[in-house]
Amino acid sequence: MNYNFGMSYEVTIGIPVYNVEKYVRQTLESALSQTFQSVEFLVLDDCGTDSSMDIVRDIQKEHPRGKDIRIITQPQNMGLGNGRNRIIKESKGRYVFFLDSDDLLSSNAIQLMYEEAQKYDAEMIFGSMEKILVYDNSQRIPCTNYSYRVFLKEDEFANWVYRKYDGIQASSCNILIKRDIYCRNNIKYFPINYWEDFTMMMVLPSYVTRVIMLSDITYHYMCRTGSLSNYQRRERIEKDEIVQTMKAVNILKDNSLCIKDKPYFSKRMYKLMKTCFYVCCTILRNKEIIEPSFDKKELRDFMCYPVALSSVRFFRHIPLYILGKLPPSISVQIILFMGKMKHLV
Repeated sequence: MNYNFGMSYEVTIGIPVYNVEKYVRQTLESALSQTFQSVEFLVLDDCGTDSSMDIVRDIQKEHPRGKDIRIITQPQNMGLGNGRNRIIKESKGRYVFFLDSDDLLSSNAIQLMYEEAQKYDAEMIFGSMEKILVYDNSQRIPCTNYSYRVFLKEDEFANWVYRKYDGIQASSCNILIKRDIYCRNNIKYFPINYWEDFTMMMVLPSYVTRVIMLSDITYHYMCRTGSLSNYQRRERIEKDEIVQTMKAVNILKDNSLCIKDKPYFSKRMYKLMKTCFYVCCTILRNKEIIEPSFDKKELRDFMCYPVALSSVRFFRHIPLYILGKLPPSISVQIILFMGKMKHLV
């Protein structure tokens, strides 16, 4: 990938756009309302079929900060993973910040993050996030509430991230990150539409040292009926959506082998295998609306560890390890039982 190194802004806010005509105006206006001035608003046209980009172009012409809006167009619809890679490649900011095209930013989000970054020459800065349940009278729920923390030592942040399953957000939005982290290490999003964020958030902690977590809510995640991440509100789920997610997680399993000597390797493996378990529970919970259906062997195989049990060392791995070794019918019965015990199925 050939990157654009002609930096002319401190921050690029990257906004992938695909069929969001109902929401994109409000999203883009929340970005344009930023109190921080040195921002490029990089809108990626992923070749939708509605009037989303007409709305963006109208704002580009009319808004006082319209000169800082730049539109790049994919050759065809290529999905979120490819879209995020293109934004990183084309961005002109020293830092990159992703904003999904149906969510909202607090007006001081970038300023808060940037000012903190300068104090410590930080590589990643996380803001806290609230979820707004649009389908439920816009109920507001804190979904990622961080306490203020600063990480400055090698492996300190990765150890903290992998210490438990929900150690950090799965989304790659609401993070100010030095663009050089992606470019220097040739880090790319997997070319998928769903969980491209999760896979990136499993990879990045191995490449950063100076990280800041903010308690300030800087991002408003608008949870809508029918969204890819909102299974509980859908009437039908394509099997291929989940298969693509499973492929991405399996790639992460294989990629984990390159950090076998790191002190957080076992923690990362445990988090990945718990992810496999939760995905299997989701499949079992939604089996009536997944088309076509999964067979038991597919679920059992997904639970297979990529390394010997001796490599992960901790007792808590054993139940998950065994699930990948049992006959498919027994493995699925145990997953179902454990899932019901945890209220996941």
